[in-house]
Amino acid sequence: MDAKKRIRELLEELNWSEYRLAIESGLSQSTIANIFNRNTTPSIATLEMICKGFGITLAQFFAEGNMVELTDEQYKMFEDWRTLSPDKKHVLNELIAVMKN
Repeated sequence: MDAKKRIRELLEELNWSEYRLAIESGLSQSTIANIFNRNTTPSIATLEMICKGFGITLAQFFAEGNMVELTDEQYKMFEDWRTLSPDKKHVLNELIAVMKN
Protein backbone atom coordinates (compact mmCIF):
# COMPACT_ATOMS: atom_id res chain seq x y z
CA MET A 1 0.00 0.00 0.00
CA ASP A 2 1.17 3.49 -0.82
CA ALA A 3 1.06 5.33 2.53
CA LYS A 4 1.28 8.73 0.86
CA LYS A 5 -1.70 7.92 -1.34
CA ARG A 6 -3.70 6.63 1.64
CA ILE A 7 -2.97 9.76 3.67
CA ARG A 8 -4.06 11.90 0.71
CA GLU A 9 -7.32 9.87 0.44
CA LEU A 10 -8.07 10.41 4.12
CA LEU A 11 -7.31 14.13 3.84
CA GLU A 12 -9.75 14.39 0.94
CA GLU A 13 -12.45 12.34 2.72
CA LEU A 14 -12.28 14.65 5.73
CA ASN A 15 -11.71 17.78 3.64
CA TRP A 16 -8.59 18.49 5.70
CA SER A 17 -5.48 20.39 4.72
CA GLU A 18 -1.98 19.14 5.48
CA TYR A 19 -1.85 21.88 8.11
CA ARG A 20 -4.97 20.49 9.82
CA LEU A 21 -3.41 17.01 9.85
CA ALA A 22 -0.28 18.44 11.44
CA ILE A 23 -2.36 20.09 14.19
CA GLU A 24 -4.51 17.00 14.83
CA SER A 25 -1.59 14.56 14.81
CA GLY A 26 0.85 16.66 16.82
CA LEU A 27 3.43 16.46 14.04
CA SER A 28 5.20 19.46 12.61
CA GLN A 29 3.88 20.91 9.40
CA SER A 30 7.26 20.28 7.79
CA THR A 31 7.04 16.56 8.63
CA ILE A 32 3.69 16.31 6.85
CA ALA A 33 4.92 18.43 3.94
CA ASN A 34 8.03 16.24 3.54
CA ILE A 35 5.86 13.16 3.09
CA PHE A 36 4.30 14.73 0.02
CA ASN A 37 6.95 17.11 -1.32
CA ARG A 38 10.08 15.03 -0.80
CA ASN A 39 8.39 11.68 -1.30
CA THR A 40 9.48 10.65 2.20
CA THR A 41 8.10 7.37 3.48
CA PRO A 42 6.72 7.94 6.98
CA SER A 43 8.07 5.78 9.79
CA ILE A 44 5.72 3.56 11.79
CA ALA A 45 5.89 6.06 14.67
CA THR A 46 4.92 8.89 12.31
CA LEU A 47 2.11 6.79 10.82
CA GLU A 48 0.82 6.03 14.32
CA MET A 49 0.65 9.76 15.07
CA ILE A 50 -1.05 10.43 11.74
CA CYS A 51 -3.59 7.71 12.46
CA LYS A 52 -4.21 9.14 15.91
CA GLY A 53 -4.82 12.51 14.28
CA PHE A 54 -7.34 10.94 11.90
CA GLY A 55 -8.94 9.04 14.79
CA ILE A 56 -8.21 5.61 13.29
CA THR A 57 -5.97 2.68 14.08
CA LEU A 58 -3.03 1.46 12.01
CA ALA A 59 -5.16 -1.55 11.09
CA GLN A 60 -7.85 0.76 9.73
CA PHE A 61 -5.22 2.76 7.85
CA PHE A 62 -3.97 -0.33 6.04
CA ALA A 63 -7.37 -2.03 5.62
CA GLU A 64 -8.62 -2.46 2.09
CA GLY A 65 -12.24 -1.40 1.60
CA ASN A 66 -14.55 -0.19 4.33
CA MET A 67 -13.84 -1.11 7.89
CA VAL A 68 -16.73 -0.92 10.32
CA GLU A 69 -16.11 0.94 13.56
CA LEU A 70 -17.95 -0.68 16.48
CA THR A 71 -19.52 1.22 19.34
CA ASP A 72 -18.82 -0.04 22.86
CA GLU A 73 -22.31 -1.59 22.90
CA GLN A 74 -21.74 -3.38 19.58
CA TYR A 75 -18.33 -4.61 20.68
CA LYS A 76 -19.81 -6.05 23.89
CA MET A 77 -22.55 -7.76 21.87
CA PHE A 78 -19.96 -9.26 19.53
CA GLU A 79 -17.80 -10.45 22.41
CA ASP A 80 -20.84 -12.11 24.03
CA TRP A 81 -21.84 -13.69 20.71
CA ARG A 82 -18.34 -15.16 20.25
CA THR A 83 -18.70 -17.20 23.45
CA LEU A 84 -21.95 -18.88 22.37
CA SER A 85 -22.14 -22.41 21.04
CA PRO A 86 -22.99 -22.85 17.33
CA ASP A 87 -26.55 -23.89 18.27
CA LYS A 88 -27.07 -20.81 20.42
CA LYS A 89 -25.64 -18.58 17.68
CA HIS A 90 -28.15 -20.10 15.26
CA VAL A 91 -31.04 -19.45 17.68
CA LEU A 92 -29.89 -15.88 18.24
CA ASN A 93 -29.63 -15.25 14.50
CA GLU A 94 -33.17 -16.58 14.05
CA LEU A 95 -34.44 -14.33 16.85
CA ILE A 96 -32.80 -11.30 15.23
CA ALA A 97 -34.37 -12.20 11.88
CA VAL A 98 -37.82 -12.41 13.51
CA MET A 99 -37.31 -9.12 15.36
CA LYS A 100 -36.29 -7.34 12.15
CA ASN A 101 -39.65 -8.22 10.53
